[in-house]
Amino acid sequence: MPDEEKLSRDEILFLHLVSMFQIAALQQMGKIPNPLTDKTERDLEQAKISVDMLGMIEAKTKGNLSGREEEFLGKVLFESRMNYLDEVKKPAEQPGEGTGKGPDE
Repeated sequence: MPDEEKLSRDEILFLHLVSMFQIAALQQMGKIPNPLTDKTERDLEQAKISVDMLGMIEAKTKGNLSGREEEFLGKVLFESRMNYLDEVKKPAEQPGEGTGKGPDE
């Protein structure tokens, strides 16, 4: 791989940061299981916060990202927003189906 194609340490860290919020949002939407409990939990309020965090990162870093970082963040944000909208359209969970919220839902 030529040097110009290698990711810098900062690019790698940035991509990991974006990925952390993406994975958190997917878990909170119930799209992937929580690795600690191995259960699929759904908490759309928290999912919205994770997606909003990605949007905030995009706004605050505008003009300061490499092309690769900007492209990755844009794709992740688009996919996260589409997945969130998909989940919001689904009917509310029935009692007894874990929502990931706690006993005081």
